[in-house]
Amino acid sequence: MKREATTIAKNRKALHEYELMERFEAGIELTGTEVRSLRENHCQLTDCFALVRGGEVWLHNVHIPPYSHGNIANPDPDRKRRLLLHKKEIRELEQKTREQGMALVPTKMYFKENSLVKVELALARGKKLHDKRASMAERDTRREIERALKERSR
Repeated sequence: MKREATTIAKNRKALHEYELMERFEAGIELTGTEVRSLRENHCQLTDCFALVRGGEVWLHNVHIPPYSHGNIANPDPDRKRRLLLHKKEIRELEQKTREQGMALVPTKMYFKENSLVKVELALARGKKLHDKRASMAERDTRREIERALKERSR
């Protein structure tokens, strides 16, 4: 029986802090109790990032708390975790992150239809303060336009 994709956690701060260029889907290497903890929707992606080291992509600062019914063998909640990508994708990411100001930022963690945990990585460039203000102003004007159109259609 196939399930539909369910979101575990989103990194909404990344949309504010970074300009997202490309998105990649990656698998993640987890232990059994970490997966059970994710099934209880426990995960925090706020200050996490990914690095390419030695031909592998590593996810840092993701907090997956210990499983509530786990035992003393629960892994460290803040350990770095390996992301599973094709070699071609890893080489491409390594090349692009060498560019000035580019970073790998996880934007979403979710269960796919076949119950596998996936991480959506985005190749991103950091926004300056004036860029953040401009995007906030643009969002506010878009909201005002939508509100006016909604009132007009009534």
